[in-house]
Formats: sequence, structure tokens, C-alpha cells
Amino acid sequence: MLQNDDVRFISSSIKIPIPPKSPTFTSHFTNATKTVTQLIDSFKNHSNEFTRSVFGKPSLMCSTTLSLIKPFWKRSSPILCSASLSLTESTQSQGTRQSEERVLISEVLVRNKEGEELERKDLEAEALQALKACRPNSALTVSEVQDDVHRIINSGYFCSCMPVAVDTRDGIRLVFQVEPNQEFQGLVCEGANVLPAKYLEDSFRDGYGKVINLRRLDEAISSINGWYMERGLFAMVSDVEILSGGVLKLNVSEAEVNNISIRFLDRKTGEPTIGKTKPETILRQITTKKGQVYSMLQGKRDVETVLTMGIMEDVSIIPQPADTGKVDLVMNVVERPSGGFSAGGGISTAITSGPLRGLIGSFAYSHRNVFGRNQKLNISLERGQIDSIFRINYTDPWIQGDDKRTSGTIMVQNSRTPGTIVHSNEDGDSNLTIGRMTGGIELSRPIRPKWSGTAGLVFQHAGVRDDKGAPIIKDCYRRPLTASGNNHDETLLAKFETVYTGSGDHGSSMFVLNLEQGLPLLSEWLSFTRVNARARKGFEIGPAHLHLSLFGGHVVGNFSPFEAFAIGGTNSVRGYEEGAVGSGRSYVVGSGEISFPMLGPVEGVLFSDYGTDLGTGPTVPGDPAGARLKPGSGYGYGFGIRVDSPLGPLRLEYAFNDKKYKRFHFGVGHRN
Repeated sequence: MLQNDDVRFISSSIKIPIPPKSPTFTSHFTNATKTVTQLIDSFKNHSNEFTRSVFGKPSLMCSTTLSLIKPFWKRSSPILCSASLSLTESTQSQGTRQSEERVLISEVLVRNKEGEELERKDLEAEALQALKACRPNSALTVSEVQDDVHRIINSGYFCSCMPVAVDTRDGIRLVFQVEPNQEFQGLVCEGANVLPAKYLEDSFRDGYGKVINLRRLDEAISSINGWYMERGLFAMVSDVEILSGGVLKLNVSEAEVNNISIRFLDRKTGEPTIGKTKPETILRQITTKKGQVYSMLQGKRDVETVLTMGIMEDVSIIPQPADTGKVDLVMNVVERPSGGFSAGGGISTAITSGPLRGLIGSFAYSHRNVFGRNQKLNISLERGQIDSIFRINYTDPWIQGDDKRTSGTIMVQNSRTPGTIVHSNEDGDSNLTIGRMTGGIELSRPIRPKWSGTAGLVFQHAGVRDDKGAPIIKDCYRRPLTASGNNHDETLLAKFETVYTGSGDHGSSMFVLNLEQGLPLLSEWLSFTRVNARARKGFEIGPAHLHLSLFGGHVVGNFSPFEAFAIGGTNSVRGYEEGAVGSGRSYVVGSGEISFPMLGPVEGVLFSDYGTDLGTGPTVPGDPAGARLKPGSGYGYGFGIRVDSPLGPLRLEYAFNDKKYKRFHFGVGHRN
């Protein structure tokens, strides 16, 4: 088997201007044939009538040329291979083909340009097969002969073809003198910096050692151009040349990025304006860099990346021609208002009794582009029947000088949340509240596509208060409410988290692994290790969607009782109140949902949940679950509806549990 060992690949920085001149196939055999004068002379000697109708008028000039033309703007079009046999005569001599006289041809042959038989009979067969009109014992016109010359050239195997009429004893012999193309012996490619050498080699490997066929060459070049198009690259084969010895030379033009600039547009008028965001803050987000071959697909991803910064209302990239075949990119951006106040409301699923039943009001101030560097400041206050959270967050989404896209967050929070999920019962503990003061710093960065990691250090000062706001350390069962025995537990936590997200939609795959380690730098600080994991997977079943989720966790060491894993409720096992199934050192909760469209934004849902503390309820300090006779495991099932709203999906569900109790659940947003 022939090997392609002589194929060479050469990269060059030579580029063509945009738009370039239409490249032309410039081999030494550009003109396929010179004239068909001999043919016309022979016809003139054998037909007086033919002479009077054609040559009695001003002279007729005939020529045939072969050219390959590939306009720059037709990137997807194949190189055009054409053989043109042109006729030039005065206006008075022009006439239709119907008026041409015919001459009887007794024999049709294919020979080389010296008039000898071709060494390769397969090429002779290709030429004869291309003929349509020229057959032995047929009456032909000049135009029909010219058409067959075109067909021989268009077969792709020949660089020239000259029809010659020879007078013989038996009549006129029509001989097509052809010159075959060279055999393909090597390949040189210049300017292909991003095109894989193996792809280029494979495109031409089958033709090695064979006569170059211009049609096959056209297909190979179209394949190369298609490779660029599939990747959205501004590049194409700009020139083809056959060198002596059968070496094929390709010139590829790849439009490199010369400069990238940011242009701010007014959101009302669309006119250029001065932006608040620093240009380098935007430029560092995009992956397209100076010197790369410009890719429209990469540019589209860059637009999406800039939009996810949250500070732009509209983003577009406009490529413009630059010198020496390069391209300048202008990114037009329209900034959103950078900050403002907002108010809203929500529902706490931990509050299931009282006149307001968990309603929460919120007030917030946010600034999403502090110092023009996309740094974000959020100050918020949430207040409900019992819940109260005051939070200050300051986030730098990309710490300056870091090339790993590390973000940093400083957080301070003061919260009061109900203790019902762990310590609720019917005897008066339902008004216990957990007060937490928290402060810390977190660093996050992408690890790989769809994966991110977070590490942080958080200090927490937490304790329990009664309905009058007084700190307490024991519940009504005389069970401890803190791990240290003091009014408050203090913990310095080292946090590590890794997150996998699929497409980002609720039905896509998701995995979260969280690790928290208590650091007892002081003797009164708690020391424990907590691991928590969540996984979700969605499947399409016709018009319906199946969502499977699995949660689990475990704690080792000395931790506060109110930090136990609570099982049961709207986001856990439906059919139970919040935390009514169990409160354990370990837990596993599995859930399955089938959702299906009903009417407009309304979806129907069938669901089933199961949760267990794996028998670890008694190992929690004070055994709050055992004192309240929580079963430790349970399941629920039911049906409900989902309604899309500006606040997110509204969930109304009716559930049954294994204790034969029924319960309505209402929530806003997707389950955790």
C-alpha cells in the first residue's frame, strides 16, 4: 500500500488582506488548450457549404482556458473548476447553434499531445466516457465539439485538451489530444496554524500516487474549509498550485485577531458613551485573545460570559478588517443600572403555625459594579414572624492579578431562625429560636468545565433563646441545647465545597459535596467534622420529566444539638412537618418526582420521598429526637401543581405519610 511519507506541512505567518483578491489556480498549465483552428480548417476543406456559412464572414477566434476561482465571500462554496471555450466574432457573424452546418465524423480517438496513444488506458477511458456528442459515424457541429472539450476538462483528470480533425481515406477522424495532470507526490501547506496536520494529511492521503483529479482536489479543499466553518473560524484555503514533480501547494489564510476594543453604548440612544466599567474588567472575562485565529463560536461564548457578569444589558462583537489579513474586534456593551434598593417577600417553611404562617418581608440594597470592577455589595434585611436575618456581603468575582478566576467574598451575618425543625413539640418548645452571629471569608474558583470549588474560614457565635429573648441552655425535657454547656457555642469552621452543574436548568445533573471542619484553636471552641452531599438527575420521558434526588450527610465530633440534620418537611420528606421525621447525626433522603404539562404555565406533579437518620438520633447531644418521639424514618407521597411566576415556581402539594396523616405544603422556588 502506498504511504504518504513525502507529504510536508509548513506553517507560515503570511496572511491575505480582508477581503482578498479572488485566488486563482496558477499552475503552469493555466491555459488548457490554445485553439481549435486545425479542426475548423479541416471542416472548411471538406464542406463548401460549411465554409460559406461560417468562414465566409469575419474570422472566428476560439480558445479554451482552465481556471479555479474561489471568491473570499463564498466560504462554503467549492472551488469552481471551469473550462471555457470562447468564441469571438463580429456581430454580423453571430448565429444560433441551429444554423450551424454538420460534418460527418467517421472515427473519434483520444491521444496525448504528440498524437500517440496514452500510456494509461484508464485515463483514455475517462476521456471517452466524458464525451457526449462526439461519436463515430455522427454528424457534428463546431459547438458540439467545443462542448465535449469542456466535458473532458471538467472530468478533472486533464490539464489541456485540443481537438484535431484528420482527413483519412475513410472520412474525418476526430482526435482529442489531451495532457493528463501529474501524479500526486507530495503536499506543502502554508499558513495553516490551527488546522491539525493529521486532518490535512488524511484529506489527501487517498490520492497519493494517483493522477491529480481537480474534482477530488475541490472536494478536499471544501472539506478543509468545512473544518474551519464547523469551528466558526475566519479562515479558508486561499490559493492552490501544482508544482513540478506532482507536489501540491496550498495557501491557507487564517484571520488572526489584531486588536480587541470595548465600546460603551447609551442604553436609550444607542450612541457611544463613557462607561462606568473598566475595560480591563471586561477583557479579562473573554477567552478570545490577540494573535488567535478569530472564532465566531468562541466569540459567542465570550458574549455569554460577559452577560453572566450581571452588569451588562446587551453585548455584541463586531469583527472589522485590519491590515495584513488580520481582524479587529469591537465589543459593543450596554451597561445596566449598577445599584438600587429593592423590597420583597417570601415564605419560611420552618414556620408552620401562627397568624402569619412563615411570611417574610425583605429589604435590600445592592451595587453590582463597585469601583467599575464588577465587585458586588449586598446589604439585606429579612424579617418575619420569628425569622430575622441581617446580612452584608462583599464579593470580588475575580481577584485582581489572579489568573485562575478566583473570587473572594467577605460576609457578616446576624440571624434569628426558629428552632422548630429540631426542638419542636406540643408542650411549649415551639417558640425556641436559634441566634447566630457569623463572619467569614470564602474563596471560589472554577476547577474544570462545570466544576467549581470553594474554600473558606467562618467564625460562628450561636445560642438558643426562649420566646422572651432570654438565653437558655436546656429545653423543657431538661435536655441540653448547647454542646459546651454555656449560653453560646463558638466555632471556627474551615469549609470546603465542590459543585458540579450540568446545563444549569433545574432538570439537569447536579452534585454538591460539602465538608466543614471545626478548628478548636481555643479550648471552648467546638471540634467536629461534618460532611454533606446532594445529587440530582433529570430524565425526559416523552412530554414528562422525571427528577431523582438524593441527599445525605454525617457528623463526627462534638457539635451543637440544633445543628443536627433535620428530616421531614416541604424540602425533605413531604407529608410531615418540618423536622418531624428525625434529627440525626447522619441522614439520607431520597426523592422522585414526575412532572408533566397541564395548561400554560401550570404543571402537574406526582412525588414520593423517603428519609432516615440511619439510627443516629440518640447520638445527637441531648437526643432531641428521642425526647420528642420522632420515628427516625418515614416516607411520604402525593401530588401537586407547579405554576411559573415572577417569584419563581410556586409549589402547592398535597401529601400523605406512612402514619396516615395528610398535609398541604406550599413553597416558592425549586426544592433544594
